[in-house]
Amino acid sequence: MSALVTLENVSKRFDRRDGQSVAAVDDVSLDVEEGEVLAVIGYSGAGKSTLVRLVNALELPTSGSVRVGGQDLTKLSEGELRKARSKIGMIFQQFNLFRSRTVAGNVAYPLRVAKVPAKQRDARTAELLDFVGLLDRAHAYPEQLSGGQKQRVGIARALATNPPLLLADEATSALDPETTTEVLSLLRRVNTELGVTIIVITHEMDAVRQIADRVAVMEEGRIVEVGEVYDVFSNPQTAAAQRFVRSATHDRPPAETLARLRTHHPGRLVSVRITDEPGLQQRIDSVFRSTGATAELVFGGVSEIRERRTGSLTYELSGPDVDGTLRALAADGVHAEEEV
Repeated sequence: MSALVTLENVSKRFDRRDGQSVAAVDDVSLDVEEGEVLAVIGYSGAGKSTLVRLVNALELPTSGSVRVGGQDLTKLSEGELRKARSKIGMIFQQFNLFRSRTVAGNVAYPLRVAKVPAKQRDARTAELLDFVGLLDRAHAYPEQLSGGQKQRVGIARALATNPPLLLADEATSALDPETTTEVLSLLRRVNTELGVTIIVITHEMDAVRQIADRVAVMEEGRIVEVGEVYDVFSNPQTAAAQRFVRSATHDRPPAETLARLRTHHPGRLVSVRITDEPGLQQRIDSVFRSTGATAELVFGGVSEIRERRTGSLTYELSGPDVDGTLRALAADGVHAEEEV
């Protein structure tokens, strides 16, 4: 594969009222390969939405270069930028549909702007509405649709001009869990069946788990970690990624739960990382037996990411030599961390 999107040393600064400037995106370099789904995650204010606006040139960087399909967007005229943007689909959290246009009219709008002949426009609109499962609602208006249906219209509209790249900015944040799953499944079909490269901006674990191939973690305008989804979520390398993974997966006890556990479990609370490594649980149990530790499972969560197991289990450990148990786990390649 080759890179469809390349950001090189990209920064975007905004001036504040006090005359100072703040970096929303700070010296970011990133490649997005053709045909992949990349999730960009991080807490609110991390710079995710500014990053996606740089990719479709709704914002231009203060420094650095943004290349999409080999074109450096920072060197294009406004007319050339408009043409480049037609090759980048965009879907939004709040759908951004035209209330005065029907479902078909919303999907056809980019084709009208592109001056596609009416016959071809109608055929393409019907094809896309069939793809997203809304052909029977072609003559309905947005106010007659559910949130999930509105987002499916948004996806169809974003695909109207056959863009090779689709940007999804918090596209499921306004939806309930069941509808979120449906929309994410549709986006995965867009990727696998149509070959569209997708950048998903999100703070939701489900979006990452269901459709992403790789994940980039942002904090304070910087990308602090990039890797395969499973690798980042099963073994995050940076403090920022560890904080996000912990809050997203809920597999480690938060402070209030930890305090409650301590009232009932006076031993030492230790969280053990669980992966899909064969025989891992048997090795953990063997260490407990060989060191004479008493281990009671008191908290935990294990889930699947791309059909691979990841999470952690928290045990109350007691016995003659808990420190020796922790050393034995580490010697056997098991990651264990005492909750403090």
